[in-house]
Amino acid sequence: MSIATTQTPGQHGATAHSDGGWGAGSVPVQTRSERFTSTDPADFPEVVGFEIDWKLTPVDRVRHLIDSPLNGEQYEIATDGADGTTVEWVAPGDARVGSAGVPEDKAAANAWSSVESVLSITVEGESSAPLGIDRTGLGTAPRAAHTVVTARPNSRGLVVLASSGEANLVENVEIVVGEGANLTVVHLQEWEDDALHLASHFAQVGRDAALTHIVITLGGSVVRVNPSVHLSGEGSHGDLFGLYFADGGQHFEQRVYLHHKAAHTVGRVNYKGALQGAGARTVWVGDVLIGPDATGTDSYEQNRNLVLTEGTRADSIPNLEIETGDILGAGHASATGRFDDEQLFYLQSRGITEPEARRLVVVGFLNEIIQKIGDDRLEEYVLGRVVSELGAGQ
Repeated sequence: MSIATTQTPGQHGATAHSDGGWGAGSVPVQTRSERFTSTDPADFPEVVGFEIDWKLTPVDRVRHLIDSPLNGEQYEIATDGADGTTVEWVAPGDARVGSAGVPEDKAAANAWSSVESVLSITVEGESSAPLGIDRTGLGTAPRAAHTVVTARPNSRGLVVLASSGEANLVENVEIVVGEGANLTVVHLQEWEDDALHLASHFAQVGRDAALTHIVITLGGSVVRVNPSVHLSGEGSHGDLFGLYFADGGQHFEQRVYLHHKAAHTVGRVNYKGALQGAGARTVWVGDVLIGPDATGTDSYEQNRNLVLTEGTRADSIPNLEIETGDILGAGHASATGRFDDEQLFYLQSRGITEPEARRLVVVGFLNEIIQKIGDDRLEEYVLGRVVSELGAGQ
């Protein structure tokens, strides 16, 4: 069974067709929340690469993941377990599936309709240790995956979803944070250089609850992650962080959506990336929507990119929509710059070698995000991986 949403009239009377397409003389969707959604890929028009949500993506490299059949069987995972957490496979018809969101693009809908088993992670109580879910060896055949993370009311926990090895993957990740809960979810991508990964994340954050959502991308050929977080409960808090390091020929893309739906919500979006090597490409699109009922909102989003070599490209597009005049504050910022030769010269003038000076600058730039993880062992590991990425490009 599919779930489809036909749009209601938007600004200026604009209305989207039920298939997600637009007829002659129509205008684009005016507000981010009005995008067409469905779990059936047939409801979406063919992706040609000129659409607003696909025009910066190398569609020709991931076409088969958008249109072709996907293997939706269970795959092997390794978990270290944690007190107060449950990991199990459930049927796609489970009540928890679809509780956080519905696909906004054809690839996500293709994965949604293809899965035969959904990985369910439930956090209860207050866990002092992180729950790690590792998957590797998914192979090169096109595959679909679906994960649901549920934090029960007033629970506390850290969930780490780590991926490595080969992959040809489209997946949906749902996150539901119950009232008063505090959840951190870390998504760590360390795919092989030829891996392809398209992911859509949906999150609902309840009253007085907090979600820290961290995306770390350090490997893959094309990796596109679209987090969509809705602060639906009054007093909810959302921190959306991201770190990426793109080498030559890699395309890393993040399309972040933060929706302030309820009053007195607080949101912070901070993504940082580094690029080195010919053909390294990153895309970051940040959409923040402060809805008409989100009075007293405090929101800020930013993206920073550090260019280490020639031949790279970083696209950074922050967007902010405000539908109420009663807010505490809102802002956005974006900056992309090359490696600062003056910083390098300053460090070298004090006896630090050039490789070490470059390492210090890059680590200092990205460490702000790493420190948000909240687990010393994982922070140390990610820091070491960043240093390895930097050394591989020298």
